[in-house]
Amino acid sequence: MKTLSDLLAEGVAGRRVLVRADLNVPLDGDKITDDGRVRASVPTIKALADAGARVIVTAHLGRPKGEPDPKFSLAPAAARLGELLGAEVALANDLVGPSATSVVGALTDGGVVMLENVRFDARETSKDDAERAALADELAAFADAFVSDGFGVVHRKQASVYDVAKKLPAYVGGLVETELGVLRKLTDDLERPYVVVLGGAKVSDKLGVIANLLTKVDRLLIGGGMAYTFLKAQGHEVGTSLLQEDQLDQVKGFLAEAEKRGVELVLPVDVLVTAEFGNVEHEVVATDSIPADKMGLDIGPQSRELFASKLADARTVFWNGPMGVFEIETYAGGTRAVAEALVKSEAFTVVGGGDSAAAVRALGLPEDGFSHISTGGGASLEFLEGKELPGISVLEA
Repeated sequence: MKTLSDLLAEGVAGRRVLVRADLNVPLDGDKITDDGRVRASVPTIKALADAGARVIVTAHLGRPKGEPDPKFSLAPAAARLGELLGAEVALANDLVGPSATSVVGALTDGGVVMLENVRFDARETSKDDAERAALADELAAFADAFVSDGFGVVHRKQASVYDVAKKLPAYVGGLVETELGVLRKLTDDLERPYVVVLGGAKVSDKLGVIANLLTKVDRLLIGGGMAYTFLKAQGHEVGTSLLQEDQLDQVKGFLAEAEKRGVELVLPVDVLVTAEFGNVEHEVVATDSIPADKMGLDIGPQSRELFASKLADARTVFWNGPMGVFEIETYAGGTRAVAEALVKSEAFTVVGGGDSAAAVRALGLPEDGFSHISTGGGASLEFLEGKELPGISVLEA
């Protein structure tokens, strides 16, 4: 696999380089609420621009339905990227049309431009190989080389991730190279005890990774909405808490497999419950005493202490998914407790992207308190599940 360093060594002055970045940032209207992914894209783009490349950035934001939608415009990301680079980043008002052709044509050495949201074109995510290839041909016509630097999308077989890498000399960007190096430390030569903390809403989102991790970890801590399916599988009443009844047999299998393999599977022992979602009035109850008319929205104080104690002696930790509805301050305590335990830990600690990374920043915790904060939750989980990542395999071909 050729790297950004290889491309820079070849010389990029005057060459047009298409960079697939991940700028899928959360927005409140047109205001970015967490610019972590934009900041993470800067080193690769800056290195190319400083070396005289003509940089063309392509990325997506949100889930438009294959056609232009103003609320998913990359304009806020282009503006923020320009601020971070200290130079204007012109945004085309289309992807491969007249505006993009004009903006790319006006590029000078060391300049950076951005194409409009690649998902405004339905061919980007098409299941039809020929349709994706046709879009990739149009994107490739803008450039002399391709750099894959959007880790959050390397698990997708999409035109700007996979197909364009077949059309141009392709290189792995610095961000993706770093992410892969970190994840390999979690799978190849890791230090034990190896502890994984999983949260978030649905067990179904993490079936494959749980099955694979049960063959590798020493301890698995389960919180968030998915914990209630585990508690129900143990025979507990979970009230109106988030529950995936169709996953109960699968979860019972996980509990049996953990016991068989000697994996310590740790569930909450108490939770914060309330009668209605979003209601800040709550009570703390044991997980075997959840009222039938109430829902759990965070792990309780005893669970926070329990989870912290189970992280204290870890040498390697991977965390993906909040412990509760952290966006509401009342129910952020569990997520904060896990994050603070990792900051205090002497382990190699990896925050697995998505809501976990957003929570770290939203809670005001020091990012340098963790060994690594990933930019790609889904990609991280699929890597740990043992799946092939199309956006990586195409670079290795």
